[in-house]
Amino acid sequence: MAIRRKTSQKGATHATPPEPGIRDWRAGETRDERSRLIREALFHAAAEIVGEKGYQEASISLITQRAGVALGTFYNHFESRQDILDQLLPSLGKDLLTHVGTCAREGKTLIKREELGFRGFFSFLKAHPYFFRILNEASSFAPKAYEAHLELVHEGYMNFLRRARAGGEIRGFSERELEVVAFVMMSSRIFLDRYASRDDQESDIPDWVVKAYCKLVEHGLSGA
Repeated sequence: MAIRRKTSQKGATHATPPEPGIRDWRAGETRDERSRLIREALFHAAAEIVGEKGYQEASISLITQRAGVALGTFYNHFESRQDILDQLLPSLGKDLLTHVGTCAREGKTLIKREELGFRGFFSFLKAHPYFFRILNEASSFAPKAYEAHLELVHEGYMNFLRRARAGGEIRGFSERELEVVAFVMMSSRIFLDRYASRDDQESDIPDWVVKAYCKLVEHGLSGA
């Protein structure tokens, strides 16, 4: 279901989200480097255009114009329009998970790791405001990519929850119940984004929202 974006600064993560901007491909000193930079420019342009106009309006001509390359150059890097669209969500999803994992790594407990990862998720969105539209529309325009992304994120959460259960931080949950918990925690990020979005501009997630979310997770998973 597509989420309509409605649009504090405490507790910011120590990690910095991946920089969404890219180098001008003309700055490449070798042929291989220019080729890599052109591909990155095309990919970044496609992500921005889908974020602004949606998958349906993301034509090859718009993508190449935004990237500043000739139309024919596109086919040196992608087989088709669908090829580049299919790659958007999986690639951004991996960047997101890497960033969230880096943020959460400093946490010594389940709740602290989840808090840091939660904040990291929203700092990633601040740097990549087009991510949710790419995610929301992928189920219709890039369904295989959408399912692959959900599976990747869900499995990551399951590993996180299993480790916490093995360490005694989670009590009273069976394996299939953990599967439900993982989907609940994934879904919370989508709907709580309303607190970090104002007038199409991403801001830091308010501290009181983070505390409310962590309170729910802590009391829900402790078995108390």
